[in-house]
Amino acid sequence: MPIVGRVSERVVIRREKTVTHSDVSHNYNRIDLLERLLRERIVILDGAMGTMVQKRNLDEAAYRGDRLKSSRRDLKGLHDLLCLTQPHVIEEIHKEYLEAGADLVETNTFNAQSLSLADYGLESLAYEMNVAAAQCARHAADSVMQSNPGQTCWVAGALGPTNKTSSISTDVSNPAARGTTFDEVSAAYYDQVRGLLDGGVDVLLVETIFDTLNAKAAFFAISKVFEERRIDALPFGARPNPNRHQIPILASVTFIQAGSDRGVTGQTIQAFWNSISHVPLLSVGLNCALGPKELRPLIEELSKVAPIYVSAYPNAGLPNPLLPTGFPETPETLAPQLKDWAQQGWLNIVGGCCGTTPDHIKALAEAVRGLPSRQVPSAEPYLQLSGLEALTVRPETNFVNVGERTNVTGSPRFAKLILDGKYEEALIVARQQVENGAQIIDVNMDEGMLDGVKAMTTF
Repeated sequence: MPIVGRVSERVVIRREKTVTHSDVSHNYNRIDLLERLLRERIVILDGAMGTMVQKRNLDEAAYRGDRLKSSRRDLKGLHDLLCLTQPHVIEEIHKEYLEAGADLVETNTFNAQSLSLADYGLESLAYEMNVAAAQCARHAADSVMQSNPGQTCWVAGALGPTNKTSSISTDVSNPAARGTTFDEVSAAYYDQVRGLLDGGVDVLLVETIFDTLNAKAAFFAISKVFEERRIDALPFGARPNPNRHQIPILASVTFIQAGSDRGVTGQTIQAFWNSISHVPLLSVGLNCALGPKELRPLIEELSKVAPIYVSAYPNAGLPNPLLPTGFPETPETLAPQLKDWAQQGWLNIVGGCCGTTPDHIKALAEAVRGLPSRQVPSAEPYLQLSGLEALTVRPETNFVNVGERTNVTGSPRFAKLILDGKYEEALIVARQQVENGAQIIDVNMDEGMLDGVKAMTTF
């Protein structure tokens, strides 16, 4: 039967938390334990939130609660909202995963930023929703630890990809058209990060990355909040500092096409890693879209490429709406496949995404118990760049050719095309340089008669 709205709503009215010496000490103890655990064994992440919410058969009234009873838009399906209107449901799901063997649970905040919430007219609730979501997960973790004194549980503040793209054209007749901008995405993530930290998360997880530029906006927002609050990241290889407030940053990318080695924007695994390798990450991984069979070659490649911890939380196979969970992999079929990944030495963190349940996580935790964590390879001391492809400049690379004709001060032809607004023709200049052997393109829009920022953005 559908569950109707229950009066258990959480109203969050709080200012940004002031970090005390006691907070720093508590933070150090938890992060030190997590860093040590990652060196000792494979860490278990939770499974799908949406799958478990759908099992509750919540109706529209349950999503609205009393607070949003008069909303003019349908809210059913916005699972993030339940952290405010049905917090007991979300806390129960977090507890089920922790009791199944998860070390780390993600907050229910996949869409809890203003860009995605705009579809529901709930942009103003973004900060509050994230505080409430973090509190739901924090309460569940603390409750499980209190009941099981030997167990330590961590909360990851989840930052989903948004429903916009800042690097892919949204208009077939205009390659420069974008659904949003870097600044807009960064601003949305900024409020989300503030809320997650104020709600008490231990780590931040930028997940299901399909647009690397969106992810960079998330990392920029995180760094901005960290700078304002005097928080440090904890990159791989660093040891926790008892005198500093530290929050590890995790990242996870999604590849949607089975059998393809390219993500949504066309990047390869190596190119993606090169694009974000400047970020002080504790781990990088793959999640969502694909099941274990399809994700296997990608996680194998990432485990060889990334000189930091690697995570994986695949879907329970490819979607099948006729099945009970909508996905074919059962706990009994998923766990052995991920156990094989662990035996191959590819994993430091493992869990499940869409279609997985506490039963999947329990079977997975049992399957990898006692298996060694992945040995992290050393970083190569070479220049590593990327566009859609990766470019690693090694001693044997010989000369690296830099195309200089996409320069308004050095190429009269290119300058005239840009000044005339003929960007498609200007692209031909860049393409010709690549076809003639250039590995790098130098683009310069610095000219007195030109709006350089606008021209660079459009080009």
